[in-house]
Order: sequence, then structure tokens, then C-alpha cells
Amino acid sequence: MYDTSVNRTGTTALSGFLLSGFLFALLGALLPAWGYHLDPEYSHPGLYFLCLACGVIFSGLLMRRIAPRVGTLLTSACCMAWLAMIFLAVVGPPAPAAYRLIGWVVIGFAGGLLNTGLFETIRPAYQNDSAATINLGGVYFGLGCLASALLLAGTFYLYSVSAILILVSVVPGFFAVYYSQRYRSSPERVTQPPAKDVFRDFLTPGAVMFSLLLFFHSGNEWALAGWLPIYLIRRLGLSPQGALWTLAIYWLALLIGRVVAVYLLTRVRHSRMLLSSAASALFGCLLLTLTTNRLGATVGVLFCGAGFAVIYPLVVEKIGRRFPYYHPGIFNSIFSIAIAGGLLSPWLIGMLADSYGAWVVMGLPVLGTLMVVILLLLIWLESKVTGR
Repeated sequence: MYDTSVNRTGTTALSGFLLSGFLFALLGALLPAWGYHLDPEYSHPGLYFLCLACGVIFSGLLMRRIAPRVGTLLTSACCMAWLAMIFLAVVGPPAPAAYRLIGWVVIGFAGGLLNTGLFETIRPAYQNDSAATINLGGVYFGLGCLASALLLAGTFYLYSVSAILILVSVVPGFFAVYYSQRYRSSPERVTQPPAKDVFRDFLTPGAVMFSLLLFFHSGNEWALAGWLPIYLIRRLGLSPQGALWTLAIYWLALLIGRVVAVYLLTRVRHSRMLLSSAASALFGCLLLTLTTNRLGATVGVLFCGAGFAVIYPLVVEKIGRRFPYYHPGIFNSIFSIAIAGGLLSPWLIGMLADSYGAWVVMGLPVLGTLMVVILLLLIWLESKVTGR
């Protein structure tokens, strides 16, 4: 059990992961509201995902040069996200898309800074119970993703897009006030390990495979999260609001699946869980490709969410055993790679779908699922050989 101080620190950090999930999932839910389901080209909205990924990368580069206080970093990140959402509310269509590209770079940058500060705050909780801390962080991140889809679906026909974004901006604004009060007198600073230490850890076979695994796994999740509403509107003729409710079902399936998977980890053989999750994800993608109605799409989304959900707890358990030490900079780097992989996948789909058709939206997660299975098997094999 956590002691009281760890509980307070952990709760503060985990609530921040809720905001992080909200920020990164917002784009996939916002595309139909901006009318991109009427745009014949996938590559145009795909650039927004690339901008998000670039913002995360830029934030990582900045953190290698400065060491701000945790409170300053978290508050600044939230304020930056709040201002970016107000900016996006002003420059929505029919304003030039270049302005919106700038807005998503800023949101990605703010999200990257936020994650850096959060990984610093969870240090005591991680050292107390690594697997539980990361799993709970994933649950809060998933709750944030679910909240973004529910908010857009529930307000789609009630308000204009600008009004929705102004309403949404209240979320990072609230967290900015919360963190400014919570860390007002905290002297703790964000530190990054020397570059040679990062490269040394990342060049080990285990760390490389973990990073690649999270890269491909996040790509699978966000490929659907980014394009599912647009795909369902164009492929099945669903209404934008109906497609957003289906996206919410996808996030809910992921969230519930992760909680159930944690419970099953000590009761079911991991190899059986892995094969079942891969089969579920592949079946869901196949069903989404072949279905012609909303019921088939909903069932396919449930299978995809349940299949993808199992991978994260399996990886978390292995990370907790392989990396009992904790350095926020190392873990933030691994998490940033996962986020970058997740956001680059929708961008790549946008580039490929213009040339090869909408089936790419489902085809890429199929290939990514196979890569995840192969990498997880290699990690288990490496653990047997090294005894770790």
C-alpha cells in the first residue's frame, strides 16, 4: 500500500495524465467538427498529427537545455495548452489551415512539457509500486481520451466549433490554476540525465525492444483513434455525431480492457493473453473493413479496443521488473517515443490513404499488431536468456 505522502503525490501526477490524454486525443474527435469528413484528401488533416508529434519532439529537445521547477513547468504547460485552444477556436475553417498547424504544434509542445513534469512527480509512487503506478497512469490517460470523445459527441449539434473549443479550454485552464497552487512553494526541479547515460540505456537490447514495442503499440491505438470517425462517416455513412459516439466506445473498450487485463495477469498465462489479444485486434480490424452497418462497426471497435488493451499491462509488468530503478528523464523519453509513434501513425495513414484508399486505416493496425506480437515474444526470449 502507498503511504500518505505517496498517495498525495501519485494522485496529483495521475490527475495530470488525465489532462495529457485529453489533449492528445482531442484532434481525432475534432476532425469531423471541422468538416474534414467532407474533404476528399486524407493528407490534409494528417498533417495535424505530424504537427502534434513535432511539438512533443521539440519539448524533449528543450528539456535537455533547461531545468525548470516542477510547478513552473506544469503550470506553463497548462497555460500554453489553454492559449492554443483559444487560438484554434479563432482560426478554425474557413481560415487558412497553416494557422491550425501552428496551434497543434503548440498543443503537442505543451503536452510534452506536461508529461515531463508528471514523470518527475510520480517518482515516489513508482519506487513504491512500479507496475501499479504506471497502470494507474494509463487508466487516467485513457479517461482523458474518453472524455474528449464524449465532450465532442455530446456537444456536436449544440454549439459551434469555436464555442466547443472555448468550452474545452476550461480543462487546461483549471489544471493551470490547480498546479500553480499545488506547487507554489516547491523547490523541486526537473532534471534530465546526461545524454551519454540515455544512449547507454537505450542501446541495450531490452530498452530498444521496449521502445519499439511501445512505438508500434501506440501507433495501433492512435491509428484508429485518429481516423475512426472519418472512416466510419465515409465508409458507412454514419452521422458525425454517431461516429464520435463510436469513437467513445473504442476508448471505453480500451479503458475497461486494461483494468480487466491487470486483474487477469496473475490468473491467466501471459502467452495465452497475448495470442488472444492479437486475435481479437485482428478480428476487429477485419470486421471494420468488411462491415456495412453501424452494429458491425461497434462490434469491430469493441474487439479492437479489447485486443489493444491487453498489451499495455503486459508491457508494464515487464518494465517494472527490468527497470526497478527510476529516472524521470529515461521514462519520459520512452513515453515520448510511444506518443510520437502514436501520432506519426495517423499522419502516415493520411499520406498512404490518398494513394491506396481508405482500407489503409485498418491495414496499418493489422501490420502493427503483428509487429507488437513479434517484439513481445523477443522480449520474453531475451528475459529467459539473460535471466532478467
